Order: sequence, then structure tokens, then C-alpha cells
Amino acid sequence: MEVMLGVRFLASEYPTGRWHRGRIDTLGLDENNTPVVIEFKKGSDSGVLPQAVSYLTWLHSARFEFEALVKERLGSEAVESIDWRNPRAICIAAGFSHHDRVAVLDSPRPIDLVRYRVFDGGLLSLLLVESGAGSATSVPPQPRRRRTPLGSGNEGELALPQATTGPAPACLRDLYGELDEALTAWGEVEVRMLRHYVAYRLMVNRASVIFRPSHGVILTYLSLDPDTVVLEEGFSRDMRGIGHLGTGDLEVRIASAADLEKAGPLIRRAFEAA
Repeated sequence: MEVMLGVRFLASEYPTGRWHRGRIDTLGLDENNTPVVIEFKKGSDSGVLPQAVSYLTWLHSARFEFEALVKERLGSEAVESIDWRNPRAICIAAGFSHHDRVAVLDSPRPIDLVRYRVFDGGLLSLLLVESGAGSATSVPPQPRRRRTPLGSGNEGELALPQATTGPAPACLRDLYGELDEALTAWGEVEVRMLRHYVAYRLMVNRASVIFRPSHGVILTYLSLDPDTVVLEEGFSRDMRGIGHLGTGDLEVRIASAADLEKAGPLIRRAFEAA
């Protein structure tokens, strides 16, 4: 689950109680610390979507029960980091109808539709076919897109995550615009503005971006094995075993157009590995 979906396992066939009368196929916590409901269907089943929405409704009412489960499985520190703003669902089936795909885009809850295929030799593939961001998101991202203007109150102004302090200088805003283009050039990349960073996803996070305006730098964490990279002091760093916001083991510091050009091959490798 962690490798293919970016979700840490909590429980399977989890009972939702006598009033809701259901069993959730899988409960988990994703790499962005968001609660996740996963529903599996063998073959194509148009009933998977309303079932997932129903379980998300239950999850909102069972916050303390879910937190107790996280504490039991992952520890107290994981409970403190849970982001309750937008619990999401992942529906996995052999196929989805046109109506399912349209409904997901207009759903008030974030829902991913994932198609599975099983091949000879026991090989399994998962493909994200549709992703709805949910209308409850405080800064709603546009799912599955190539270009990402992250605006705030003033046109052209960069909206920064809460962990960022100080105004973003114009040079950093322009640089981020170029970085965003580089990060969304690899297929239908989903961009999510989270509490402390911006996540770029292809099923799972491939990159996360954190702004440091006071230092005039953008930190980009890539899902790339640092052992496969020739590290350069002041530009790239192995983050394994070092606590940091965002996801990804390779840190790349971008402070100029030259840094961004140098980061291009690393960004390409991170997304091609998906």
C-alpha cells in the first residue's frame, strides 16, 4: 500500500458500528497525513462510489475512534500530525462508468478512482483514471492538470503554506512559476496545497515544495533515491534520517534559474519512476 498508493495500513474490514452498519475494506493514513478510506471491487461495480462517500461521512463522525486506531498502529506522534481538513477515499476496481468519473469531479469529498489490471505471472498494475479534489478544500487545487496558478487575494500573488513566514519576493514568485511548469510537465499531475507544503502527485507524491522566502530559496523534495544521485553541497542533500516537512528523500535547493535548469534531470527521473 505504501509503495503503490502512498498509504500506511491501519485496518481491514473495519466495522463502522450498528447505526452505520458497514465494514470498510481498508483504513489508512496517507503520506500527507490525511485519513483515507479504501474500497476494493472485483470487476466493475457502479456501487463503489456511493459506498466510499458513505464511509467518508462516517469517518468525519468517528474522529476520536480513528485517532485511537492511529495511536495503536503508528504511535502518538502520528496522531498529532493528522490533517483532518479533507479525509479522502480511494476506489479500486477493474473499471468505472462515465457517470462515476463525472460524479467524482463534482464530489464534495476528495476521491480517487483507480483501475487495476492483473497480468500473467501475478503482476498487478494500478492506474489513476480520475481524481476529484473535493469542494471542501480551503485552497482547492485543480486535479489532473498541467498548469498551476496558486493564487491568493491579489491576482498573481503566490499563496504560501502556513509553515512559510514572510512575504515572497517577486523573484521567488517568478521562479516558482517556472518550477511549477517543470513539475507539471510529466503527464496529468495533481497539485495539492497542503498545510505546510505543495504536493505534486501521480498516484503518490513525486515531489513536494516548501518556500523559504527569507533565504530566497525554494526547497523541493523529490521521490528519488539519493544513492543514485551525485550530491552537490548547497544544491542537493540526502534527507534520509533527517526530519523535514514534505515527502521525498532528496532535497534540491532552487534559488535561481540556473539551479532550476540543473534540477531538471532530477525532476524528470522522479516522475518517470512513477
